[in-house]
Amino acid sequence: MSKFVIYQVFPRLFGNYNTTNKHNGTIEENGCGKFNSFTPKALSEIKSLGTTHVWYTGVIEHATQTDYSAFGIKKDHPGVVKGKAGSPYAIKDYYDVDPDLAENVDNRMAEFEDLVKRTHKAGMKVIIDFVPNHVARQYHSDAKPAGVVDLGETDNSEWAFSPLNNFYYVPNHAFLPQFYVKGYVEFPAKATGNDQFTPSPTENDWYETVKLNYGVNYAEGGQKQFDPIPDTWFKMRDVLMFWASKKVDGFRCDMAEMVPVEFWGWVISQVKLKYPGIVFIAEVYNPAEYRNYISNGKFDYLYDKVGLYDMLRNVTSRNFPVREITNTWQALGGIENQMLNFLENHDEQRIGSGFFSGNGLYAQPAMIVAATLTQAPVMIYSGQEFGEMGMDAEGFSGMDGRTTIFDYWGVKTIQAWANNGKFDGKNLTAEQKDLLAFYKKLLNITMTEKAITKGLMYDLVFANFENNKFNTHEQFAYFRKFEDDLLLIILNFDDKHLDTEVRFPFESFQYLGLSEGQNYTVENLMNESDKFPLFNLNSKEPFVLHMPAWKGFILKLTKA
Repeated sequence: MSKFVIYQVFPRLFGNYNTTNKHNGTIEENGCGKFNSFTPKALSEIKSLGTTHVWYTGVIEHATQTDYSAFGIKKDHPGVVKGKAGSPYAIKDYYDVDPDLAENVDNRMAEFEDLVKRTHKAGMKVIIDFVPNHVARQYHSDAKPAGVVDLGETDNSEWAFSPLNNFYYVPNHAFLPQFYVKGYVEFPAKATGNDQFTPSPTENDWYETVKLNYGVNYAEGGQKQFDPIPDTWFKMRDVLMFWASKKVDGFRCDMAEMVPVEFWGWVISQVKLKYPGIVFIAEVYNPAEYRNYISNGKFDYLYDKVGLYDMLRNVTSRNFPVREITNTWQALGGIENQMLNFLENHDEQRIGSGFFSGNGLYAQPAMIVAATLTQAPVMIYSGQEFGEMGMDAEGFSGMDGRTTIFDYWGVKTIQAWANNGKFDGKNLTAEQKDLLAFYKKLLNITMTEKAITKGLMYDLVFANFENNKFNTHEQFAYFRKFEDDLLLIILNFDDKHLDTEVRFPFESFQYLGLSEGQNYTVENLMNESDKFPLFNLNSKEPFVLHMPAWKGFILKLTKA
């Protein structure tokens, strides 16, 4: 396991410099980014953030209302597509890429392969989505390699469940959702992606998708029929091998816990046998299953959404006591370095939105925690580094504080940064430039300081509960140490400036192998212009510091 920095980016939005932004607009009206928007200059700018891995979201072909039938791609019925562009998680062909992202649709796979090469040449690795739990209602692979049998092609749709089938069926019932869909016929109905085994999903269900069958009989209480190995397992292994052969370096596995852990242990072992360096990241939301998906599922990393993300959001925007961060990391009990930490992704509301903090600058201390508390990898979502607010009503996606994944749209902050492909940031505001500088500094520190990438962490909060100069409701502090590299990280989540004192328990010296009374020079890696006197580190005297609102200091202590 090692530290790395993921830059999640939605290509449809990233390279779109069209500013029309018509509500519910078509691709012709609102435009769309392309694979080739990721020029060497664009990739160099992404790399300069400290990025080691780019997660290109929405690469695999999905259902859309845009008509590509002239290119031999079957049309999708608009009644079972969310938004004009469609959801990137309603996969329509596991063996193809989204034609929206190609300059020349007939050449779309070669354009993606070129993007992989350019990303590697820029010194970064490539992650794409693997969406294993569900597919578009009208799934059909027109690009599958010779000899590949399509999903559902040999199913017996008279069986509600069989391990031989790829889908679940509702025999003798037509698909009749609880809202009007004109002219779409599906008989018998297939079960819906979010485990709705009914012919009549609601508008709040994943009605545009159908659930894949991995041999779990949900009608019989989740009975597992894995011997012989279900057909879907082989088909999905082939899909993973296909994309691994394209030289992608990792998969972010969508809704991994809706797929049996036995499948993951079986398939990841086989993929890694052929492609040893490939990384698997699971979107898992049930902490009780974390160890299962790591140990038995063989995942390298899991989302830490319900733990660290939720806690950092709560302390930033809902006035939760900052000291609760301690309980959050301790609850992981030794697997904290195998979590993926983040404050934004395509599913969550933007930090700068009115639903979160209203200003991206307010999350600086939270982001420092996400990046530096453990050896775990950290992720940011394109636009986060400019304080993107996500407060547009784009079309299918309303004004919900999220940047749409369903609509054709231009993201103003990314457009200001990109400046029509120059990536000179000339059109960014002073505040946006400040935030970008913060992310660059933090993420590069995260990757270059061995105390963060390899070191031990010692949480100082419990030793400061009785310290009336350290408010554990608003402040957090910890050491990171590797060999002679020592960092003291102090954070202020308050909206007011404050003077603080951090005390160091004798146990911290024992745990980290520090010498009582050693003199250190002190440098703030987040702001080199800060000046500090020589500091004598001991368990009797506190470290005294003035801290601005919403700020964090990463102090490098060097033996004098």
